Amino acid sequence: MKIRINSYWPNKSLCDGPGIRSLLFCQGCDIHCPGCQNPSSWNPNAGIEKEVADLAKEIVSSSDNKKVTITGGEPLLQKEAVAELIRLLDEAGMDIALYTGHGKEGVPAEILHHIKYLKYGPYKKELHTSTTPFLGSTNQIFERIR
Repeated sequence: MKIRINSYWPNKSLCDGPGIRSLLFCQGCDIHCPGCQNPSSWNPNAGIEKEVADLAKEIVSSSDNKKVTITGGEPLLQKEAVAELIRLLDEAGMDIALYTGHGKEGVPAEILHHIKYLKYGPYKKELHTSTTPFLGSTNQIFERIR
């Protein structure tokens, strides 16, 4: 199975979930929030196509402390591939956070089963926050799943 990504940054983030985390930016977005920090991820046909199993191996081998946040774009546009990636990462012992601009009700159970954290809700420029950990705007929710 293939997945389309915008980029992958190993061990680069302190603000996208607890700890120093690797970041996977999925390609494609159906929300296009005004003020988005990553508009280059919107086009679903851009980016890089990879095999899910190969990407999982790359993330596991390059993530120093085994923490990854999957964001976008909008990861849920590729639900099947993201679910498979998350399953493989969880089986390898990764601490996984998933960011979606959609609601929690749109996250499939097979994804929720394998992630530790979920951030959900669209970014709203008028509600921007730089003081609430892991959120871009105050309407969003960051929740520990397991």
